[in-house]
Amino acid sequence: MLSLLLLLLTLVGLILVARREAGALPALAVPGIFGLIGLISGASLAAVVLLACAAIIAACGLPALRNKWLTARLFAMFKKVAPKVSETERTALEAGSVAWDGELFSGKPDWQRLLSFHDDGLSEEERAFIDHQCSVAAGMCNSWDIAKERADLPEELWNYIKKERFFGMIIPKEYGGLGFSAKAQSAVLQKLAVNETLMVTVGVPNSLGPGELLLKYGTQEQKDHYLPRLADGREIPCFGLTGPRAGSDATSLPDVGIVCKKVIDGEEVLGLSLTFNKRWITLAPIATVVGLAFRMFDPDHLLGDEEDLGITCALVPRDTEGMEIGRRHHPIGSPFMNGPIRGQDVFVPLDTIIGGPKMAGEGWRMLVECLSVGRCITLPSGATGTSRYAIGWAGGFARIRRQFNVPVAEMEGVQEPLARMAAKGYIANAVVYQTANTIDHGEAPSVPSAILKSHLTEFQREVLADAMDIHGGKAVTLGPRNYIGIGYSANPVAITVEGANIMTRNLMIFGQGAIRCHPYVLEELAAKDTEDQARFDKAFFAHAGLIFGNAARAFSMGLTQGLGFGQPSTPFDQVATPFAQDVARLSAGFGLCADAAMASLGSALKQREMLSARLGDILANLYLTSMVIKHWHEGDKVEGEKALFQYACTFLLYRAEQAFVEVFDNLPNRALGRVLKLVVMPRGRRWSKPHDDLARNIAAQVSRHTPLRSKLLAGSWDQQDGTEDNPLAHYNALLATQDRAEALYRTINKAHAKGELPAQALHPEQRLEAALEAGVINQEDAQFMREREAEVLEMLSVDDFAFDAFVSDKEKLVRHADAA
Repeated sequence: MLSLLLLLLTLVGLILVARREAGALPALAVPGIFGLIGLISGASLAAVVLLACAAIIAACGLPALRNKWLTARLFAMFKKVAPKVSETERTALEAGSVAWDGELFSGKPDWQRLLSFHDDGLSEEERAFIDHQCSVAAGMCNSWDIAKERADLPEELWNYIKKERFFGMIIPKEYGGLGFSAKAQSAVLQKLAVNETLMVTVGVPNSLGPGELLLKYGTQEQKDHYLPRLADGREIPCFGLTGPRAGSDATSLPDVGIVCKKVIDGEEVLGLSLTFNKRWITLAPIATVVGLAFRMFDPDHLLGDEEDLGITCALVPRDTEGMEIGRRHHPIGSPFMNGPIRGQDVFVPLDTIIGGPKMAGEGWRMLVECLSVGRCITLPSGATGTSRYAIGWAGGFARIRRQFNVPVAEMEGVQEPLARMAAKGYIANAVVYQTANTIDHGEAPSVPSAILKSHLTEFQREVLADAMDIHGGKAVTLGPRNYIGIGYSANPVAITVEGANIMTRNLMIFGQGAIRCHPYVLEELAAKDTEDQARFDKAFFAHAGLIFGNAARAFSMGLTQGLGFGQPSTPFDQVATPFAQDVARLSAGFGLCADAAMASLGSALKQREMLSARLGDILANLYLTSMVIKHWHEGDKVEGEKALFQYACTFLLYRAEQAFVEVFDNLPNRALGRVLKLVVMPRGRRWSKPHDDLARNIAAQVSRHTPLRSKLLAGSWDQQDGTEDNPLAHYNALLATQDRAEALYRTINKAHAKGELPAQALHPEQRLEAALEAGVINQEDAQFMREREAEVLEMLSVDDFAFDAFVSDKEKLVRHADAA
């Protein structure tokens, strides 16, 4: 019994030491002390085992001992199995910065670090712009008119967004731009997401493109010339990166720039002969200046000894001789300006390189450094805004649409998707805002940018699908009255561009994060590349301590979850604390699983994309949950928000645990998978899908005029103050009087059921007139219901067209007999 007790106490002591990553000496002391106690107490077998354990810890953990026999062997083995990192990959890995994503990889997230990114909010100028200019621009949009009748934004809208410098949000005021914060840029795009074409048109010039590249890398002369002109719309930019053979793998672009000389106006000019074939270039058909990425070569060594200089970026004016530009692609669902750019032997001077000749070959670094910020804002903000409008429309429609004598919002089959939509919109809003806030603090979050782009555009796809289902026939019949169908059909664009979601999820989130965000892997690889054994020893054994620490944290927190002890303290209220503590538990489990996958698979992990994707899903859901918790912690709560917060966090942590299970089940080493499952989930899964009671509560809140609905829709265009109709304003007005209408519906329907009204009064309009005549309701109520039913009928109605309205070539029209 004494031996068993000593072994058990040693195990507990080692778990506590490992959990704190206290180092080799405390770890050595635990079995050493209990071993000595065993010797003194006569428990010789336990003493031998424990002292042997102490000896092993000393031999492997103490630097003076391990350097004599172990480090060199481990270093040689590491160099054989470690993945080879190309210069292109290294550039991408070193781009951007690491913040909260690094904390999650560590397995011991410090919530104070997250909270240190305090939120200063928006400036008065930014708020005024969002309230006024964005509302004016949104109010000029009708999706049918833009997508089907003109295939473009109205001319007056183009003039307005140029005049109000929408294209200059990222350009500093000294160059004539707006100089907005990342949070303000995001809020602008969310409001403009009422129309996909408008959002893309404004978002792209403020994302990856000439403006941002010039700001960070341009020469002073280039900045002075282009930035004021980009800010006020005199120049319309585009950026040519992708082509027929270079899409998601942008580094494989075959477009070339050959250093050469050409005589111009009697003078010999050193420049580049560009040959390129680009496609999918947003704003290309109307662009006046083209940012161009190409592979630069100097075969005649006019610049130096190096022949292949690498990817380079240049600014090429539209009127450059040989440039073929102006044709359009037809993006699905949204006619934003997008098209090909081609050129054969197009000559440009060397000073068209962004940053001048000294930046030759630096294009890939420039692109990945800029992408980490732009990808965090444009498409995630558009997805968040689109989801917000879809929630507003669907909640309103579900409340006014009556079937079986009740609003369909009262049917659980509709409540379930309504709650799902609300939760995803709530998550997206929190994540976009809080990540933009870190950008305003100087971070360039490369891994979070991949998380936001992939997961929030997927949320957008799911939210729109749910909204379409709730609207039913209203949504599947296109026409001027259909405010959602065209946006739904355009959703694949967001899924595909700026790194297709398939590639981003399978290759980038974990693939980049495993090296970039891990506390020690990048240092170990650097030691390998520099043949620095001492550096490797320090990094590797700190890494080993992290592995044991994460195993101890994951196991002990999993064992004590829900028991009121053994969990880390958090700075949050009692509503958020359980979720924050489980983020910490799963973070430790994630760190352990990430190291286990890398150690067991080595460089083969690159090809195990499904496994990498699931590990990325764990990281992503922990990141999303963290941002929701911070948003809750810092925000002003409204009635009903607690249920939505709990639904959102439960939903995300359920997804994280599901990804864990799929990792355990699919690791090639099955024994390793079973051990990891036992360590990470010693008591099984904690989270199930959100409870139905939460869904019913949330659905009722978002389909009525409530503080929660108002909070979810904050920042949208919700007023009837534009030149075009605003369906969200109609729904909000109808919901504001819904309680009065519901009481009257019940009174009238009850009278009809009792036979007090004519049986043939089947239409609501007929029934209310009969109720007035029978004295069931008074004149004031009747007039209220007349006006309301007219508004409701308009919101439920769809469009119809002449028989040949959709036939562009009337000669091909088939004159069916019954349609003649």
